[in-house]
Amino acid sequence: MAGTGKSTISRTIALELAEKKRLAASFFFTRGKKDISHSRMFFTTIATQFANSLPVLRTFISDAIDNNPDIFRQGPREQWNQLILNPLKNAPTQSIQLVVVIDALDECDGMDDIQLILLLLAEAKDLSTVRIKIFLTSRPEIPIFDGFRQLSGEAYQDFILHNIPLDTVNADISTFFVQKLSPLKAKHGLGTPWPDEGIIEQLVERAAGLFIYAATTLRFIRDGIDGPEEQLSLILSASKSSRSATKHLDGIYTTLLQHSVLGKRGDEQECEQECEQLAGRFRQVVGSLVVIFNTMPARNLAQLLQIPPQIVSRTLGSLRSVLNIPENESQPVRLFHLSFGDFLQDSQRCSDSRFRIDEEERHTSLFRKCMLHISQLQENICDLWGPGVLITEIPSDMIQRSIPSHIQYACRYWLDHWRLGNPLAVREDIKTIRQFLEQHLLHWLEGLSLIGEVSNGVHVLIALEEILSVSCNAYYVLQEIVLT
Repeated sequence: MAGTGKSTISRTIALELAEKKRLAASFFFTRGKKDISHSRMFFTTIATQFANSLPVLRTFISDAIDNNPDIFRQGPREQWNQLILNPLKNAPTQSIQLVVVIDALDECDGMDDIQLILLLLAEAKDLSTVRIKIFLTSRPEIPIFDGFRQLSGEAYQDFILHNIPLDTVNADISTFFVQKLSPLKAKHGLGTPWPDEGIIEQLVERAAGLFIYAATTLRFIRDGIDGPEEQLSLILSASKSSRSATKHLDGIYTTLLQHSVLGKRGDEQECEQECEQLAGRFRQVVGSLVVIFNTMPARNLAQLLQIPPQIVSRTLGSLRSVLNIPENESQPVRLFHLSFGDFLQDSQRCSDSRFRIDEEERHTSLFRKCMLHISQLQENICDLWGPGVLITEIPSDMIQRSIPSHIQYACRYWLDHWRLGNPLAVREDIKTIRQFLEQHLLHWLEGLSLIGEVSNGVHVLIALEEILSVSCNAYYVLQEIVLT
């Protein structure tokens, strides 16, 4: 499947399947987000969800892990065969048909991995014990085409969104608006008809075939600061200067930000200073959410940024139209759609500079925050009872108390943020790294070992040397530190 809005569609389908208890597993690839941008955790994640959705598989998957404890470090083919395919073959026959939803396969790093995933998944069609269907979305990129070419024609059916007549798409969007807006009429005691056919037609025209526009518009009307009528009026009064679908989407994002972040202060010159303060907080909080490598709960984001949690919650809470903020505060905050992050980082699309995210500046700022958090590490941070203690003997809650989630994030990703934040441009940052290597290198490695990431530390140091070798002086600084 290919086309605009694939992520929104796949997530909607996954939710509906979950409600009907037919969702076996799901995985949503996202380029640039560490654990979900590659295939290393794909099959292990699918296997875990299979064990939860199909209890008869738990024993078979557990036995596979017991027989091969190193399976999590092995390649995709071994993980597929041992954790998924063989357990499915050995399971008692099930009458129900289950679905696996895979979103944005094109955002998986590695052309060979993409094609291998397709080949392995196709083997599910030969199962006789469990009926498994794979719903997969992707842009029509060459590795995807090549991967499907290697499959027999009976193994898959493709469905290209761009080939659907616009009239059909518009009819679906119109139905969506009617069904989703109607309950608001009764809830808020609005007059009849609301919204009338003319308003529905305007909304459909503005959507220009983009379901993400329709979904964002609905959330803005339903969850906005003012009532549904006022929120709808704001949408309809926004500029219609272009027929471009992207322009319409950009327009709703701009309206949403000006209204939700700045409120009714937007056009009042005497409130300019307060507006800039609110917009600056938005750039800091939401900008960090856009570029971080792993999503996290709001409270952990507050700790990472060293901002009071109530300010972070207030900033995020005004943006429920574009942010998925779970009721459970231990769950991560996410963007509803990547197009919002793309919009914020594009100076051509984000016309209001107050909300524009400077990617390099955000990465640099996060690198510096990471360095501050790493400096809190110290020798024997878990206060262990003696040398030679096995990781498996240390209670996980003890590690979590000693190395909270935001410090774990800093340990993992400080170099990635520095590399993407224009490295070598600021001498102070190089001095910070030198100080880290002199004072906290062993503490950092100990912290990585406690959270099971010590091998990552080796890769980080190798990458650091490669980056610093660009600058001869910085290279000799690193060599001096390493040798001493």
